[in-house]
Amino acid sequence: MEKRELLYEGKAKKVYATDDPEVLLVDYKDDATAFNGLKKGTIAGKGAINNRVTNYMMRILEKEGVPTHYVEEISPCETLVKKVSIVPLEVIIRNISAGSFAKRFGVSEGIVFEEPTIEFSYKNDELGDPLMNAYHAFALGLATKKEIETIKEMAFKINAVMKDFFRKLKVDLVDFKLEFGRLSDGTIVLADEISPDTCRFWDSETHEKLDKDRFRRDLGNVEDAYKEMMKRILGE
Repeated sequence: MEKRELLYEGKAKKVYATDDPEVLLVDYKDDATAFNGLKKGTIAGKGAINNRVTNYMMRILEKEGVPTHYVEEISPCETLVKKVSIVPLEVIIRNISAGSFAKRFGVSEGIVFEEPTIEFSYKNDELGDPLMNAYHAFALGLATKKEIETIKEMAFKINAVMKDFFRKLKVDLVDFKLEFGRLSDGTIVLADEISPDTCRFWDSETHEKLDKDRFRRDLGNVEDAYKEMMKRILGE
């Protein structure tokens, strides 16, 4: 597969065209950002870790019947994916109170919910990714009612699969962000990534943070936390 022109560069990835119009090449970067890009830095080795972890999780989810954009990992930082048009919704699943949820509702971090919660935010950096509900998404034409229901069902299924997977690794899946895309025939598939950038991971016993919060909150040992998650997930 031939890598062609750069189509898009975001905060964490570059996306290139290939000689197949239905396949793109994603190149993961070591750049790190937080608070909608206000905080910037670099996490050494992050690109390779997030690429490999994402692909591993995508393969697990595919086996469980969740359609994804994953095609093939071609290098430590590069992966071929199906071309999708991204639904401009960030879908956040929460199992335990943390981060903006705890701040927004004035509760402590670490409250384990009886059932997972789901939130949508409008994927728009200029507006600061504001929270929205399904009615807003439908009113703005971001997705149809059927697509929103499909996305919700898939998100809760992904959560169930991942919670079980990480429990066995002695990791609490606190919360995580998902993005979905439409294939050329309109099929909704999981896109973007599943990594310490997009998930909150706490060690089940020590509650040590093993994710991007170490960067956000200046906790130190960011690279070590990412490496530890890769080691647990890939068994390396």
